[in-house]
Amino acid sequence: MAATPASPAASSLAIETHALRRVYKAKPTSVTALDGVDLEVHSGELFGLLGPNGAGKTTLIKILTTLLLPSSGTARVAGFDVVEETVRIRRVMNMVAGGEQSGYGILTVREQLWMFSQFYGLGSREGWRRTDELLDLVGLHEQRAARVSTLSTGQRQKLNLARGLVNDPWILFLDEPTLGLDVAAAREVREHFRGWRAAIPGRTGLLTTHYMAEADELCDRVAIVDRGRILAIGTPAELKRKVQRESLFRLEVDDLPGGAAALGAVPGVISATIGEAGADGTTVNLALAGDDALAAVVAHLAATGSHLRGLAKSEPTLEDVFVELVGRGLADDGADGASPAAPAASADAG
Repeated sequence: MAATPASPAASSLAIETHALRRVYKAKPTSVTALDGVDLEVHSGELFGLLGPNGAGKTTLIKILTTLLLPSSGTARVAGFDVVEETVRIRRVMNMVAGGEQSGYGILTVREQLWMFSQFYGLGSREGWRRTDELLDLVGLHEQRAARVSTLSTGQRQKLNLARGLVNDPWILFLDEPTLGLDVAAAREVREHFRGWRAAIPGRTGLLTTHYMAEADELCDRVAIVDRGRILAIGTPAELKRKVQRESLFRLEVDDLPGGAAALGAVPGVISATIGEAGADGTTVNLALAGDDALAAVVAHLAATGSHLRGLAKSEPTLEDVFVELVGRGLADDGADGASPAAPAASADAG
């Protein structure tokens, strides 16, 4: 029989932290990787942590997966304390990290995954059954007899994902799971994760990533993290609204009597600029005080005999939100949670 994970403690929260801190002691000064993090992730939710290198994301993941002790504060996973109940936590969760080695290159793919099934307590026969099931799931059936050392980067990450699912976890931690993958391989990894989550209600994921589009596509809610602190939490749409002070639209019209100046005089229009002009018409970029001002613009165009051929609304991105909050881009590097003046902590970066 398979080693069935223990049921999570009765709670609507899959993950919760209170005043969580982690300080790396280094010379000549200490490095604060996490600085009082309060976080709640609901059961069944896919929650994203976004931030540059050095934000503290990986340190948080290591604490929640019982690989690292907090310096102070509390953290619970599936209702279990990360310090006092590590064994219970490890039964109900697993982790997939991007860029990590898949295991022993001399083993075949099938042997490698079966070996991990034994680490998780499955019987030998059940381990082989679970191995074949997961290799089919992640699309590695044809590579089952190949040595791990011969796999491509994308295939190795699929094997990592299969390993992360061996114990049928309730909570899956994904730490940069598509790091270094090409577009097609990254898409497949995301699809496999979606399938895992959708199969059983209550399955929960915590994703750390540098890729804003990935978080926007996958996550129910997102936290913007920088220098060990959470700066903002919300759905992607909510966070975008924090930085969108105007409604931006791109119009395509066949003619524009009176030009941009006439449109600029319409109530609710903050600015109107002419974009591309061609034989088929003119493009106009509009900044409006709100979406409701668009009706007056359309009415004005109709009154002047102009025909609207195209309309698109411009939305801010999650990266716009991040830059607005912290004043620097995602590619900026630094120690995990350290300020620029502080030395990097060699134990962790991310």
